[in-house]
Amino acid sequence: MITEIAQIEVQPGQEQEFEEAVAEALPHFLAADGCHGVDLLRGVEHPSRYRLTVRWETVEHHTVTFRASEGFARWRALAEPYFAVAPQVEHVHSVLAP
Repeated sequence: MITEIAQIEVQPGQEQEFEEAVAEALPHFLAADGCHGVDLLRGVEHPSRYRLTVRWETVEHHTVTFRASEGFARWRALAEPYFAVAPQVEHVHSVLAP
């Protein structure tokens, strides 16, 4: 299992609209092949900073399958207007899980 972590800086004052856009995009993630769940975390000290975490079976389920899908295009169309800068994305895996 791979976790995608996207750090997303949202334009100040647009946080509520961004959260609504992510909620609208959520079904596109959950319907994607290889997706095992999504969470959106908002910074306490930096309330315009979010971490979107998505659990994927493999990196390729994210970088190849999902990014080539209509669901990804819809996600970007919904969320991108609120980005202050391009998201920073990385993939991680647990070193504690069996």
